[in-house]
Amino acid sequence: MGYVFVAITVLLTVYGQLVLKWQVGLAGMAPAGAADKAVFLVRLLLNPWVLSGLGAAFAASLSWMLALSKLSLSSAYPLTASSFVLVLAFSAIVLGEPLTAAKLLGTALVVTGIIVLASWG
Repeated sequence: MGYVFVAITVLLTVYGQLVLKWQVGLAGMAPAGAADKAVFLVRLLLNPWVLSGLGAAFAASLSWMLALSKLSLSSAYPLTASSFVLVLAFSAIVLGEPLTAAKLLGTALVVTGIIVLASWG
């Protein structure tokens, strides 16, 4: 069951990151002045999509605590790196972000690290 909680943690984290990037992208660049930045952030915080992303982050934290109650940190934590793979894939598919050779190579290295840690960790 611990691995299920890790998977839930990863999926909620990926959802939260994608939703936050989507909504921040729609909101545009943050203004220059401190007061304007504060208004910009408050508007984002009142956005239901942003709230769902923050809620997903909170739920991911709860799921992570449940995962850690079942698994050692050294076993569970490397699996969270799979979020890099999912964010890369979904940011390209959903947000239209470019996939570069450097991003693909870096992600391949992360996957290799996950495999090594899972096999010999």
